[in-house]
Amino acid sequence: MLEARGLSKLYARIPAVQSVSFIVKPGEILGLLGPNGSGKSTTVKMLTGLLEPSTGLILFRDQPIRDDLTGYRRRMGYVPEAPDLYNYLSGREYLELIGCLREIPGRRLEPLIRRLLELFSLGSDGGARISSYSKGMRQKILISAALIDDPPLLVFDEPLSGLDVTSALIFRDLVRRLAQAGKTVVYSSHALETVEKICTRVLILRKGRVAAHDSVDALRDLMQSPSLEDVFAQLVIDEDTDRIAGEILEAVSARP
Repeated sequence: MLEARGLSKLYARIPAVQSVSFIVKPGEILGLLGPNGSGKSTTVKMLTGLLEPSTGLILFRDQPIRDDLTGYRRRMGYVPEAPDLYNYLSGREYLELIGCLREIPGRRLEPLIRRLLELFSLGSDGGARISSYSKGMRQKILISAALIDDPPLLVFDEPLSGLDVTSALIFRDLVRRLAQAGKTVVYSSHALETVEKICTRVLILRKGRVAAHDSVDALRDLMQSPSLEDVFAQLVIDEDTDRIAGEILEAVSARP
C-alpha cells in the first residue's frame, strides 16, 4: 500500500503542492490528473523519492520511504515523463544494466531481456544504439526497465508518449493485468480516455490542491457528467475553450 499524508512542496516559499493525501492499495490503479501547473509532476517526483516534501509523509507498506529510500526505489518501477537514457548503449545493454543494478541473476536476466524485446517488437533492434531509436522505441525500453524485476509498486508518468495505437492498447491491457496481479499502480496522464477505462480511482489536482478524489463512476454521478473529460473540464478548466478556439480560427483566417 502506498500512502501520501498531507504532502506539500514549496519553491521559494511558493506552494506547488498543498496538503495532498491519498491511499493506493495493492490491486488498485490511481489515475493522477491535472492541467499544466497543477502540481501533478511535483507530486509524482515526491512519490518516486526524487523530491523531498516540504511537509507531509509518504509511506509504502506502512513505512516512511525516507527511512530506507534505496530499498523503496528497489521495490518500485518508474517510467518518467522525460526519459533520460544512455544513448551510447543499445536497448539490450541498457536493460542488462538495469537488471544488474536490480541484482537479477544472469541466467534469468538474459532470456528475460530477449523475451521483453520480442514482446515489445524490438527483437531485431535490441542491438542498435538507443540514439537511433524513435520516441516510441525508447518508451518501450523504459517500460521494460520498469517491469524487469517484477516490482510491487509501479509509477507511470505519461507512459503512452510516443507509442503507436497497437502498443498503447497493449500497454493499457498490461496495466490492468498488473493490478490484477496485486501491484500498486499510480498512473499520471493527460490521456483522460485511458484513465477513465483502466483506473480504479482518480485524483484530480488544481493549483496544487486536490479538486476531486473518487472513483470515475462516483465523480460522473456527483458532477452529473457523462464522461471523465466533462468532469475534468468542470473542475479545473476556467477558460471558455470553444470561444478561444473560435477566436484563434478568426485570427488566422482574417484578411487585411
